Amino acid sequence: MHDPCFPLLARAPRPWPSAPALALLVREPEAVYRPRHPERTALYRLFERHFDDYVRTHEERFERPSGPLRPVVPRTVEAYLDCGRLFGGFARLRCPKCKGEHLLAFSCQTRNFCPSCQAKRAALFAEKMESEILAPVPHRHVVFTVPKALRGLFERERKLLGLLPRCAFRAVRLLYQEHFDRRDALPGMVASIQTFGSTLNFNPHVHALVTEGVLEHGGAFLPLTAPDLAALDELFRRLVLAALVKAQRLSEGFRDRLLTWRHSGFSVYGAQVVLPEETARIAHLARYATRPPLAQQRVRKRDEGTYLLETTSDPATGATQLALDPLDLIHRLAQQIPDPRQHLVRYYGAYANRARRLFRAADEEEEGGGAGGPKLDADALADPESEFASARRQSWARLLRKVLEVDPLLCPQCQVEMKIVSVITDPVVVDSILRHVEEGGGHDPHAPRAPPAA
Repeated sequence: MHDPCFPLLARAPRPWPSAPALALLVREPEAVYRPRHPERTALYRLFERHFDDYVRTHEERFERPSGPLRPVVPRTVEAYLDCGRLFGGFARLRCPKCKGEHLLAFSCQTRNFCPSCQAKRAALFAEKMESEILAPVPHRHVVFTVPKALRGLFERERKLLGLLPRCAFRAVRLLYQEHFDRRDALPGMVASIQTFGSTLNFNPHVHALVTEGVLEHGGAFLPLTAPDLAALDELFRRLVLAALVKAQRLSEGFRDRLLTWRHSGFSVYGAQVVLPEETARIAHLARYATRPPLAQQRVRKRDEGTYLLETTSDPATGATQLALDPLDLIHRLAQQIPDPRQHLVRYYGAYANRARRLFRAADEEEEGGGAGGPKLDADALADPESEFASARRQSWARLLRKVLEVDPLLCPQCQVEMKIVSVITDPVVVDSILRHVEEGGGHDPHAPRAPPAA
C-alpha cells in the first residue's frame, strides 16, 4: 500500500539513461589555458634584478674569454622581460556569447632564449618537418660535435657556426656517394645548430636528421644498411679543420697537431634510426633539436643569492646540480642568443629549399602533397615575407593547443571561441586601461597571451 500523503505519480517513470548519456554526466570539463606568469619564475627575476649589473661588469669580467657584449643581447632580454606582461601592449578579446572581455599580453618571439616562445617555435618546426620536408623514408639522428680547443673560436665569431652544418652535410654526401658510386643522387639532411651543453656551457654542435640512403631525381630511394660512423667522424674532422684554415682562423701547424691527437675531441653519434611511420618520434626529435637552452623549472634561487641549475649527472662527481653566481648564469644564457639573421636550421641535399621539388616522387606531385602535406613552392618556403610564412606566424593559438593540449582562445566561462576586437599598443591607452583594470575592471587574470604586434 502506498502512503495517501504521497499519491502515486500520474506519469510513468523515466527510463534509465543510455550509456552515451551516462558518459555525458561524468564528462570532465573543458581544460582552460592558464598562462605561465613569467614574472613569478626564478629565471625572470634573475634577469629583472641582475641584468643591469651584468651589462656594467661585462667588459671587465666576461669580455676577454667571450668577446664584447653583442647588441642583440640587451634587445633580446628587454623583449623577454616584456613577454606575457600587459604593460607592453595587448589584444582585447570578446566572447560572442557572454560578451565578456579579456586582455592578452603580447609574446616576445625571441629566438633560442624565451622558454615559452622557443617551445612554440620548436613545435612549429616539428610540424613543418613532418608535413613538408621529410620524405617517407627512414632517417638517422646524427649529432656532430667539436673539441673544447675550438669552442672558444666559435663563441667569439658566431659566423663560423655555419661551417659546422655545411661540413657535416659534405661529410655525409661524400660518404654516401662513395658507397653508392653515384654523383647524381643525394642524401637529404635537416641540421639544427645548438650552442649549449647540459650546464649551459658554450658547446656548439649539430643535430641532424639524415636520410638512411640517397634520393634520386623523381623520388626514387636507394637505402643504406648503416653508415660507417667512424669514417663519417674522420671526414667531419678533416673538413672542419680545412674550413677553419681556409677562413684564416686556424694555422696549418695547429691543424696538423690536432690531426695527430689520438682523441681528437670531434665526435659523431648516430645510434637512433626513425622509420617514416614513427611520426611521434620524428616530432620529438625535431622539438629536441630546436628546444630552448633552459627550462624554467631547472633554475631556483638559494637563500644566499646564488642559483641552482639542474643538470645531468656529472661523470666525475655524480652531482646533478650546479651552483652559479647570478652574473655567471646570465652570461651562460646570453651566450646562447643567436646573432640577428643567423639561421639555426639548415636544409641540405635533397631537402634544400630549391632542390626539394626535384627529389619528390611523381605521384606526390600529382596529388598535390609531398611527404604527407600540401605541395608548396620552395621559394615561398624560403621567403620570410611570403603569404605562407605570414600564415605560419599567425598560428600561435594552434601551436599552443598542440603543445599544451588546450585551446587558448576558449572563453573560460562559456567554452566558446573568443574574437580579437582590437590591438592596443599606445602606451597612454595601455596605462589608462590597466589603471581601470586595477580599480576593478573586468580583465580575466588567467587570459592567454597574444601573438606579437605587427
